[in-house]
Amino acid sequence: MKWQPVSDQRFKLAEGPFWDDLQQSLYWVDIAGFRALRLHQGQVRHWQFNEPVSAFIPTVQGDALVTLASGVYRLDLDSPADHPAYSLLCVADPISGNRANEARCDRQGRLWLGSMQNNLDAEGGDLPLERRSGGIYRVDADARVTPLLNGQGIVNTLLWVDDDRALLSADSLDGVIYRYPIQADGALGERTLWAPQHERGVPDGSAMDAQGYVWNARWGGHCLIRFAPDGRVDRIVEVPLSHPTSCVFGGPDMTTLFVTSARPASDALELDGCVISAETGIEGKVSHRFAG
Repeated sequence: MKWQPVSDQRFKLAEGPFWDDLQQSLYWVDIAGFRALRLHQGQVRHWQFNEPVSAFIPTVQGDALVTLASGVYRLDLDSPADHPAYSLLCVADPISGNRANEARCDRQGRLWLGSMQNNLDAEGGDLPLERRSGGIYRVDADARVTPLLNGQGIVNTLLWVDDDRALLSADSLDGVIYRYPIQADGALGERTLWAPQHERGVPDGSAMDAQGYVWNARWGGHCLIRFAPDGRVDRIVEVPLSHPTSCVFGGPDMTTLFVTSARPASDALELDGCVISAETGIEGKVSHRFAG
């Protein structure tokens, strides 16, 4: 694949890419830079916050959700970059000292949010990870929050499989991807191991293609791993990044893969910290807006 950056900007911790098929726009965040960003018609806009922001997802109403350390907020996309207008939707994770990490919407437009102990200081610098206090929460269109899981390390990857009867989610501290059956009442059943540890890095965020294969960004692995629907390794996709963080399918034909990345403090590759893209020739599944 021929990878190229979508802009000339570099980020400390770019994450959470979302492709809005309706507006043909790419959304992502710089968690450690406290910024939400959008690429539309070749132009990048950003909104600056004063705390970590881990996901940036448009809504059916035309504004967007931002998952900040202090809660889930609605952002006015017409507000200025340095003084964004946003209002609290809900506090999904009530545990003091935690922050949101992974967040995706299911086909019903409900927000699923994975959290972790906040590992960033007031300037976006690293703090030690000392506890497994993360969880998974579901936020419905009416802002009602349902806790689904606790005791997690670093929640990454939220994908629905088997006709939405199961959830795939990684715990990056464990280095594996789990499968959780979704019960009739919406609760998560007992987990099973879906993809074990692999020598090529730690599982971070993922995208799914139309064939049901999972493209998983491998933190520290310089690659993505494409997993078959049964969890076996289908192929390893090399990327010019040391720490790819997540990916999403988009573009006019839904065959472009966008990959976010982090830029380490030292020994960085030229494109580390970039958002890059490549044409795959494989159609991906669409991203879903928040229904509220």
